[in-house]
Amino acid sequence: MPEIVLATRNKGKIRELKSVLKKVQPDIQILGLEDFPEMGGIPETGSTFAENALQKARAVCAHTKRISLADDSGLVVPALDGEPGIFSARYSGRNASDQENNRKLLKEMEQMDGDMRRAHFACVLAACAPNGETTLAEGKWEGRITTAPAGDNGFGYDPLFWDTELGCTAAEMSTQEKIERSHRSRALHRLLDLWPEFWQRADQGRGYTEPTSP
Repeated sequence: MPEIVLATRNKGKIRELKSVLKKVQPDIQILGLEDFPEMGGIPETGSTFAENALQKARAVCAHTKRISLADDSGLVVPALDGEPGIFSARYSGRNASDQENNRKLLKEMEQMDGDMRRAHFACVLAACAPNGETTLAEGKWEGRITTAPAGDNGFGYDPLFWDTELGCTAAEMSTQEKIERSHRSRALHRLLDLWPEFWQRADQGRGYTEPTSP
C-alpha cells in the first residue's frame, strides 16, 4: 500500500488534506508527523510560501524515506504589504496563539475600510519523493477581513476571513463548505492534476538522493 507523509502536526491541516486525498486515492495510507515522534523541528527559512513548502517536504522525505507532502500557507493582506504572509502562524510572536494573531491583525487594520480590507489565503503544496523528484501546486482563496471575529468552526484567521460569495466567515462554514472553498483544497486539487506524472517520476528510483535546488 503506498504511503504519504503529511509534513505537519497541525490537526486542522491534516483533517483537510486527508479528506480530499482519501476521496481521490482511497488506498493510500496517510501518515503525519505524529507517526515519527523522533523527528525534530523542520526548518522554515525561505522567503516565500514555495521555498518553505519545498524545504519542509524535502526534510521530511529525507527522514522518513517516503513520499512527503508539505504545505506552507498563510493570510495575505495587500494593504499591509502582504502581511502576515509567511509569518501568519507567528504574526504576534513565535509562540503566539490564534487569538493573539487575530487581535494583532485587527489592530493593524482598525483604520482601514473598503478595498483596503481585501485579503486572500494562499497555499503552496510541495511533494517530494525519495529519489529527489519534486512538484509544486498553488491555491488562493479571495475574501475580506472583518472588523470582529465570528464563528468557531475553524482555526487560524478563519474567524476574521469573510467569504463574500457565501456571506460568512470561514469559521462559520461547515467543514465540508470550507474544504470545498479553501486555498488548501484548491492547491490540493491542482496537485492531484499533476500527481500521475509526479508519481511516475517518483517511482523511477527507490533510494533517497539529495535533491537539487529549484
